[in-house]
Amino acid sequence: MPEFPVITRRNALKAAVTFGVLASTIGCSPEEKPKELTVAGGESGGFYLEFATLLADLLQRERITDKARALTTGGSLENIQRVLSGDATFAVALADAAAQPAASSHSEGRLMALGKVYQNYVHCIVREDSPIRTFADLAGKTAGVGEVGSGTTLTAGRIVAAAGLAPQSATPGRALKQVNLGLNQAIAALADGSIDVMIQSGGVPTAPIAAAAQDLRVRLLDLSELIPATRAQSGFFYDRVLIPANSYANAPAVWTVGVANLLLCRSDLADHVVRQTVELMVGNAQDLVPKSSAGVQFLSPETLINTAGVPLHPAAEAAYRTLHG
Repeated sequence: MPEFPVITRRNALKAAVTFGVLASTIGCSPEEKPKELTVAGGESGGFYLEFATLLADLLQRERITDKARALTTGGSLENIQRVLSGDATFAVALADAAAQPAASSHSEGRLMALGKVYQNYVHCIVREDSPIRTFADLAGKTAGVGEVGSGTTLTAGRIVAAAGLAPQSATPGRALKQVNLGLNQAIAALADGSIDVMIQSGGVPTAPIAAAAQDLRVRLLDLSELIPATRAQSGFFYDRVLIPANSYANAPAVWTVGVANLLLCRSDLADHVVRQTVELMVGNAQDLVPKSSAGVQFLSPETLINTAGVPLHPAAEAAYRTLHG
């Protein structure tokens, strides 16, 4: 796992001076402190909301704003709409979900990234006693594919299509039935047998899944063989990543699909707010990693700028350039 950057008091003061000079060079308006900032997160118990809460707490504690709040939402797709409509300042969202409005003419130049905040892992989970061993075995079965408004629904749908199990392309009787269930609903449905598999995107471990795995023995399916087809059909957002062994009780390690998770804002967000938020993400990285997932998550200047083609906000880009020298 990459090391967090070491931020000394001298370096922090030097960075603060540098950011002050940067403000005058990019022509921002006077740096008025916003009264409130909001971070659109995700559903209760999920990594999105956990990260959003940590970021909101940090923005308020470090006096970037008088008040900051994390918003409970359905996930990436809802978060993006909240930012575009002005109902939220920041959004946590998957890169594949963000790429669509970022590239569309309707919102061209409006949706931008402050950075990649962590790697997202697609969990494809069955009960340990299930006869299902591969994704192909899901033909004709039922899957919980995330809450309405979540990025999981988008990513899961693309993986299902790449596997040839989408309703529009599968042979009769082989389509995977996709049911919209939130994280906690899907866990309950897997436990009572009303679904055969749950597909969920999140950090590792995702706390509610880890807790449920203590009693409900589970296995994770290897999705890595579907990455080439998913990328060919839907874009180069998908990487091969490893969920370590014992992340969920005694479940063995498994390769799966990884998607960058981004922190987004509108292009008209004040430059100094963007710049100060980037400074917090770099200088206070250790405060922004949920404790339940600290073993596999990271934030650093090197990884923050890898936004999977979603454009960086100009003030964020300038800030990273200054930090890198």
